[in-house]
Formats: sequence, structure tokens, C-alpha cells
Amino acid sequence: MPVGNISFVQHFVIVGFPGLQPNYYAFVSALLFFVYACTLAGNAIFFILFVMTKSLQKPVYYCIINLVVCDVLFSTTILPKIISRYWFQDGTISFLGCFVQMFFVHYLGGVGSFVVAVMAIDRYAAVCYPLQYHSLMTNQNVLNLILGCWILGLVGPLMIVIRAYPLPYCAENTIIHCYCDHVSITTLACTDRSLYSIPALISALVVLLGSLAVIIYSYGSIFVAVMRISSTQGRMKTFSTCSPHLIIIALFFLPRCFIYLSSNTGIKFSTDLRLVIVMMYSLLPPMINPLIYCLRTDEVKKILRSQFQKRKIAMSLHF
Repeated sequence: MPVGNISFVQHFVIVGFPGLQPNYYAFVSALLFFVYACTLAGNAIFFILFVMTKSLQKPVYYCIINLVVCDVLFSTTILPKIISRYWFQDGTISFLGCFVQMFFVHYLGGVGSFVVAVMAIDRYAAVCYPLQYHSLMTNQNVLNLILGCWILGLVGPLMIVIRAYPLPYCAENTIIHCYCDHVSITTLACTDRSLYSIPALISALVVLLGSLAVIIYSYGSIFVAVMRISSTQGRMKTFSTCSPHLIIIALFFLPRCFIYLSSNTGIKFSTDLRLVIVMMYSLLPPMINPLIYCLRTDEVKKILRSQFQKRKIAMSLHF
């Protein structure tokens, strides 16, 4: 069938986990709602701290606040609809709405990858060029890099949406996924999808592997620099400043790389298990990241402790 702007599909239906029994719907919807509420609350706390505390308004925290924005927008893009699917048995999403969701899923995922890479560059400059750090990683330079992340991240998602939207969708409209992504949508097209899937795969790998290459180079250089430090205490202190970022990298990249590698090396999973892994790497980092920022970063811990003590004193005076 020739490709054209012809479609008999007026809407799509998000199935979610195909093997999930109806008696578990309430539990899954409650769990997803809990994850969403924790994500919003945790990231909101860090956002308020950043806005109200001048000492946090410096390069590394500008990176983190952009990751906060990415995490909240990403969770808001995918969670309300899948919660509605299990809470109200309403998985219907409009034809246009599905492509809008697809765009934001891939866009925010790409921007998140780039921002994590910028954070690695920041740590690289701090450890390998400590004397030049404040001249290299100025607020303006970091903001320019982050702006570049948001602009560069547009290219791939726009390309795949523009190519996928006009395809003829004339039969099946059920999406075996928890949200609309490129593979789940184009699989339903009544045409050969290889012409469209290969450029999308290349785009995804460029974003993922490009960001990962920057991170590996940065942390490889950091490791070499740290090993040159004579004192064990100095090494541990330097590693501790990088540990929050390393945890974020592990949460963000390891499951994604595992899924991409397994898909291209013939390793087979059940559909439900694969979706569980995808949802874990999609939803857990946005929920866990605020805990990492707050509990693994000394400066943020001091601010939280100070705020807690002030409130405790105020409450004791009030009573």
C-alpha cells in the first residue's frame, strides 16, 4: 500500500501489560499513582530549594534543575494515561494525541541524556581542571550548553514524528505498550516499516551512545586524575563528589543499553517482562533522583537540615 495521509484509525488504545489480570488493575493503578505523586513531590521540593537558596544557583545545580524539569515532564507525559487505563479502564488516546505523546517521550528522553552528559563534563572540569573550573564552567557557559541540549534534542523526535504521522494506519489500533512510542505506533502501519524504523533506531543510538561516549571519556579521565592523588582520603573525597552523578548515570543508561543490546542480539523476553523493564527505567529515575540530590549531596543536606531546624524552632516557640 502506498504511503499517504490516509488513515482509517481515528484513535489508538493503549493496552499496557497484556498479561495483567483485571483483578490487579486497581493495585497497578494505585502503584503508578504513588510513583507519580512521589515524583512530583520530590522534584518540587528540590525545585523550591533551588529557587529559594542562592548558594544552589551554580553550574552543577543548573544541570540538576533541568534534569528535574525533564523528569517531571516525562512522567507527566506518560503516567496520567496509563493510570487512566487501569483506574478507569480508559486506554483510548486520540490519533493526534498519540503522536504528540510519542514526540515528548523521545524528546524528553533525548534531552535527559544530553543533560546527564553535561553533568559529566562539569565533573570532568571540576576534577581534572580545578584551577580553571570557575572560568570554564561559568553559569553562562553551562546555561548555553543546556540550551543546546534542549534545541539539539528536537531534531530526532521531529524527524521520526514527521515521517511516522502520514503512514497509513488502516487496521489494528491497539498499542501493546504503556505509552505511544515510535516502535509501537509504526508497527501498526499498513506498510513496510523498515524504511522508517532504521532511521529512528540510528537517531536513538546516536543520542544514547553519543551521550554515553562523553560520559565514559569524562569519567575515564576523572578516574585517571583521582588515581594520581597521593592520599587515600583525597581520593575518597573526590569520588564522593561524583557518586550522586554516577548513580544517576547507572539508573538512566544501564537499563536502556540492556534493552537495546538484547533487542539487537536476539535475546527474547516476554512482552510483559520487557514492558516492566522499560517502565522501571522510565519511571524509577524521576522518582529516585530527588533522593540522590538531597541525600548524597552535602550542600543540599546542610540546607535541608537547616530548614528543618528552623521549622522545629519556630514550632516550639509557637507552642
